[in-house]
Amino acid sequence: MPGGGKTARAIAVLTATLTAYLTCVPRTTAAEPPPPKLKSETRQVFERYVKLTDVRNQAELERGTNLLWVDELPDPQRSEAYAALKRGEVKMRKLETRENGGTISCPSGLIHHWVGLVFLPGANLRDVLAILENYDRHSVYYAPDVERSKIESRDGDHFLVFLRFRRHKVVTVVLNTEHRVQYFRDAPGLAHSRSSAVRIAEVENPGKSDEREKSPGDDDGFLWGMETWWRMEERDGGVYVQSEAASLTRDIPTGLGWLIGPFVTDIPKETLTFTLEATRKAVQGLTSPH
Repeated sequence: MPGGGKTARAIAVLTATLTAYLTCVPRTTAAEPPPPKLKSETRQVFERYVKLTDVRNQAELERGTNLLWVDELPDPQRSEAYAALKRGEVKMRKLETRENGGTISCPSGLIHHWVGLVFLPGANLRDVLAILENYDRHSVYYAPDVERSKIESRDGDHFLVFLRFRRHKVVTVVLNTEHRVQYFRDAPGLAHSRSSAVRIAEVENPGKSDEREKSPGDDDGFLWGMETWWRMEERDGGVYVQSEAASLTRDIPTGLGWLIGPFVTDIPKETLTFTLEATRKAVQGLTSPH
């Protein structure tokens, strides 16, 4: 039959693609393949990475000057970056914490590390903290990324908060998470915070009658760890807000980069950018005359 060979090859490619998709997307059949469980060595490497990042952050905070990542840029790049911030841009930079000058290899996992910076004209530090610490309304400020939010407990500047994330990139993933957060008022017009996810559970069948949480670390591996460092500096007629985030996900299996890759590689940067833009919008809503 004319074209029969091409048709057969097309069907074979389509069948292989569909098979790859079904082996990755969560299913409820008895033939469901085992998920990429979080291995202890993967978790330990991420914990070491976070500890080294904490050390660097603490040293910079103790130094007390040039606290924003753009301050490290040489002129004229630094001046250009500040001009872009004043125009409303979010300045992003990919980071990598190294150990003794070498790359930290994470077996069976990927570490994603970004820092972002935004300028909030006309705001003051009190305004920014009022938004960031109001976790009960984060599902409003940071919708649609945050579906639900609440303060589970608070002791002064220490918080335990619940956040339910919905993230979409080729696939949609819903996560129930708990975070311990501490805020520090360093000086007039200067503050920082440290947040650590203490529980991350992927939600299966979200919003349905059979919704359930998968066991943390025994899931599809879209988010296994999340650590953030915020800095806020009031000057130049507003507040500079910087957020640094390191997250841990599964690695990308061979042949499934088209499905898994966009989520685990693009989402960290896109989410951080959105978070900073949403923070600016929320603070502007707080300070705008009604």
